[in-house]
Amino acid sequence: MKKQILFIHGGGEGGYKADTKLADSLRKELGDAYEVYNPEIHFNDTLPDFGWLKQIGKEISLTGEKIILAGHSFGASMLLKYLSENRVQKKIDGLFLAAPPYWSGDEDWKQGIKLHKNFADSIPKDIPIFLYHCKDDEEVPFTHLKFYTQNLPQATVRKITGGGHQFNNDLSFMAKDMKSL
Repeated sequence: MKKQILFIHGGGEGGYKADTKLADSLRKELGDAYEVYNPEIHFNDTLPDFGWLKQIGKEISLTGEKIILAGHSFGASMLLKYLSENRVQKKIDGLFLAAPPYWSGDEDWKQGIKLHKNFADSIPKDIPIFLYHCKDDEEVPFTHLKFYTQNLPQATVRKITGGGHQFNNDLSFMAKDMKSL
């Protein structure tokens, strides 16, 4: 049976299309023993979380009993929010987060996507967590990684020298970590 990976793309105009290259990179690097799902998550401007949490929950429910979760940028931050606010009945074999933004500030539009203060306490402790961030990320400042390393000290952290926000469309380092599980 193939190992299932649910990959949640980043947000913004063209986020799904741009991140399909990242999901394709995972498929190529992981080979036939893995199945990478890359569903398109749609923005709903009328909801505080833009509708992402419900859609992520639905996608998780459609997978088998064991799953690897991966996300890029907005998708990575929303995976963390989902896991910190919902109980998942599946066995999560790993959580892989590439360039997750840390949402802060008092703007109304951010309130539904911010993590609660003690979010890390709600993440199951038995899930291996991997964090990736490029030092030359032009979208999500590299300094956001510090927030996550402080709050998720159990995480394996990979600081990537170059590749920008899209990691040069190459997630071979993430695939290597997934294979190590």
